[in-house]
This record gives sequence, structure tokens and C-alpha cells, in this order.
Amino acid sequence: FTCMTAVLLFVVGLCVLNVTSSLKICAFNVQSFGESKANNKKVMEILLKILSRCDLCLIQEVRDSKGAAIQALVKDLNRYKLSLSERLGRKTYKEQYVYIYRNNVLTVKEHYQYPKLEGEGTNETDVFSREPFIVRFHSPTTLVKDIVLIGQHTCPRNAMKEINELYSVFKGIYKMWKTDNVIILGDLNAGCSYVTIKGWRAVRLRSDPKFRWLIGDEQDTTVREKTHCAYDRIIVHGREIISSIVPGSAQPFNFKENFHLTEEEALEVSDHFPVEVDLKPNHRYLLLALHLSQLHKTPINKSCFSMKELHVWLLEFILCIGKPEPHQS
Repeated sequence: FTCMTAVLLFVVGLCVLNVTSSLKICAFNVQSFGESKANNKKVMEILLKILSRCDLCLIQEVRDSKGAAIQALVKDLNRYKLSLSERLGRKTYKEQYVYIYRNNVLTVKEHYQYPKLEGEGTNETDVFSREPFIVRFHSPTTLVKDIVLIGQHTCPRNAMKEINELYSVFKGIYKMWKTDNVIILGDLNAGCSYVTIKGWRAVRLRSDPKFRWLIGDEQDTTVREKTHCAYDRIIVHGREIISSIVPGSAQPFNFKENFHLTEEEALEVSDHFPVEVDLKPNHRYLLLALHLSQLHKTPINKSCFSMKELHVWLLEFILCIGKPEPHQS
């Protein structure tokens, strides 16, 4: 056993320790993100602090037609990649959905831009103002390995109709990809004057008990003190993913309070708080991390451990990454 081997194992141990915590998934309406915000150093610093908490985040209201602003944001984050939708919207107003994700813990398997049903018109069959952008991720470090995210930013005046139509989007994705581990997330405008009690009864995502609304109606996802609305939501479907949620982790992140900002300072970033949820880690990765963390704490000398112990650790690593997780009921 050599010092070089010990150093290598130390580095591997640190890398594994970095990915064995729960996976944080977020959705954030950054409110007209473009060159103006990208050129505001203070705003960008706050955005980086917010987004670096997330392993995966759906960013909404990306308005920059050149794409330079979002590229600058991802570059400053480091170790993140992005998956972008088309520029979406009726007439001249356009937005993009952008998923940013840590490339050391997640990979994109496939993505799908939900199509307009009837060309570019505003007829009755063209339900969405900004069609959902769907991405399927592989997550080897969590209990659930296959995760589909359906990102949506609804039009406020048409919110309930669009939320209801997301049920059809889910059905189509299930038929296409044969997975029911789905998270629907984003600024759904699902609160205050944009929804009604009577209207909720007709929304299939609410009436079907297989869908869990993790951000409740009583939550506040708005920055302004004078408003209290649960506009931004996270909705999950699938027994496996529901059992993988860290209890109590689904909530808005109040960056105004956490970063000690005034309301004016917070509103320069966005008028929305991000919403987030954590997924439980794969326990085999935790076991490996424990072994390696103990290993790199041990002094490097000939008596610190035997070659047999090293073989056991390496074998457990191979088994850890090679075996599927048992199904969680």
C-alpha cells in the first residue's frame, strides 16, 4: 500500500461524501431573468447562493433571447450543466424553461418539449401559453434512480385550465417513457385570485389521490409582505418517488429572511421564493462513504489496514454501484 493509493482513496472518499446527502430539487421563477439581472453583481451573488443550494433547479422566466445571461449564471455556479427549452409564448412575449443540475450527481437521459396542439393560434385547443418542458434524469445517488420533471409556468388568467391539462401531459409522458416517478413543478399561479374552490374540484391533478401536492395551499411563495399566495408548487406521482421524499423537506425557501435582505433588495432578485424538496440518498452510497471517511482519517503507514480490508472496501464499492436498489413500498 502506497501514499499515492491513500491519496487516491482520500479524494474518492471526499467525492463520495459530497454526493451521499439528499438530493435537493427546486423550482424558481426568477422574474424576467436577462441581461439586466446578469449585469447586476449583487443580484447575481444572491442568485448564486440560492441556486447552489439545489442539486437540480427549474428556472422560469428566462427572457434573454441571446442566451448569454443564463450561460454566465451556470458558468459562475461551476459543476452545473443546463437543459433548455425552446423560447415559448404567444406573439412577441417569450420565455424559456431552464433546468440546471449538478453534473457529478445527475445526467439527462432524454427531454421533450410538449407541442402546441393547433399551430400558433390562441384557439380553445391551444391550452398552454408556455408549453411544458419535460426532462428525464438519472440519479444514481438517490433511492429513486429515474426521475421525470414536468416544468410549467402557467398564464395567471388561465391557470386552472392549464393545471388541469397537466394531467393529460402526465398521461402522455407515462405512455411514452413508461415511468410514473414524476414531479410536476413550477409557478402554477395556483393560489389567491387565480383559483377558486369550485374550480379546484374540476382539476384532475387535485381529485386524483395518486398525486401528492407537497407545497400546500396555506404556504406563501411570494416575496412581498402584503401577499400570501401559494403560486409555486411541487406535485409528485409514483409510489417509489413518494416514499423517497425526505419528510418535512418540501417548502418555500425564504431567501429574504435567510440572507437578511430588505423587501426591496429581495424584489431585485425576484417576487417569488423558490420551492424545494429533498430526495433520500441511496444507503449503499452512505455505507461506502462511511468506509472511505474512516479510511482517510487513518494515518498512512503499513499497519493502518491490511490489503484484505482494502479489497473488501473496493468489492463493496463495486457491489454498491452495480446493484439496483430494492423496490420501496
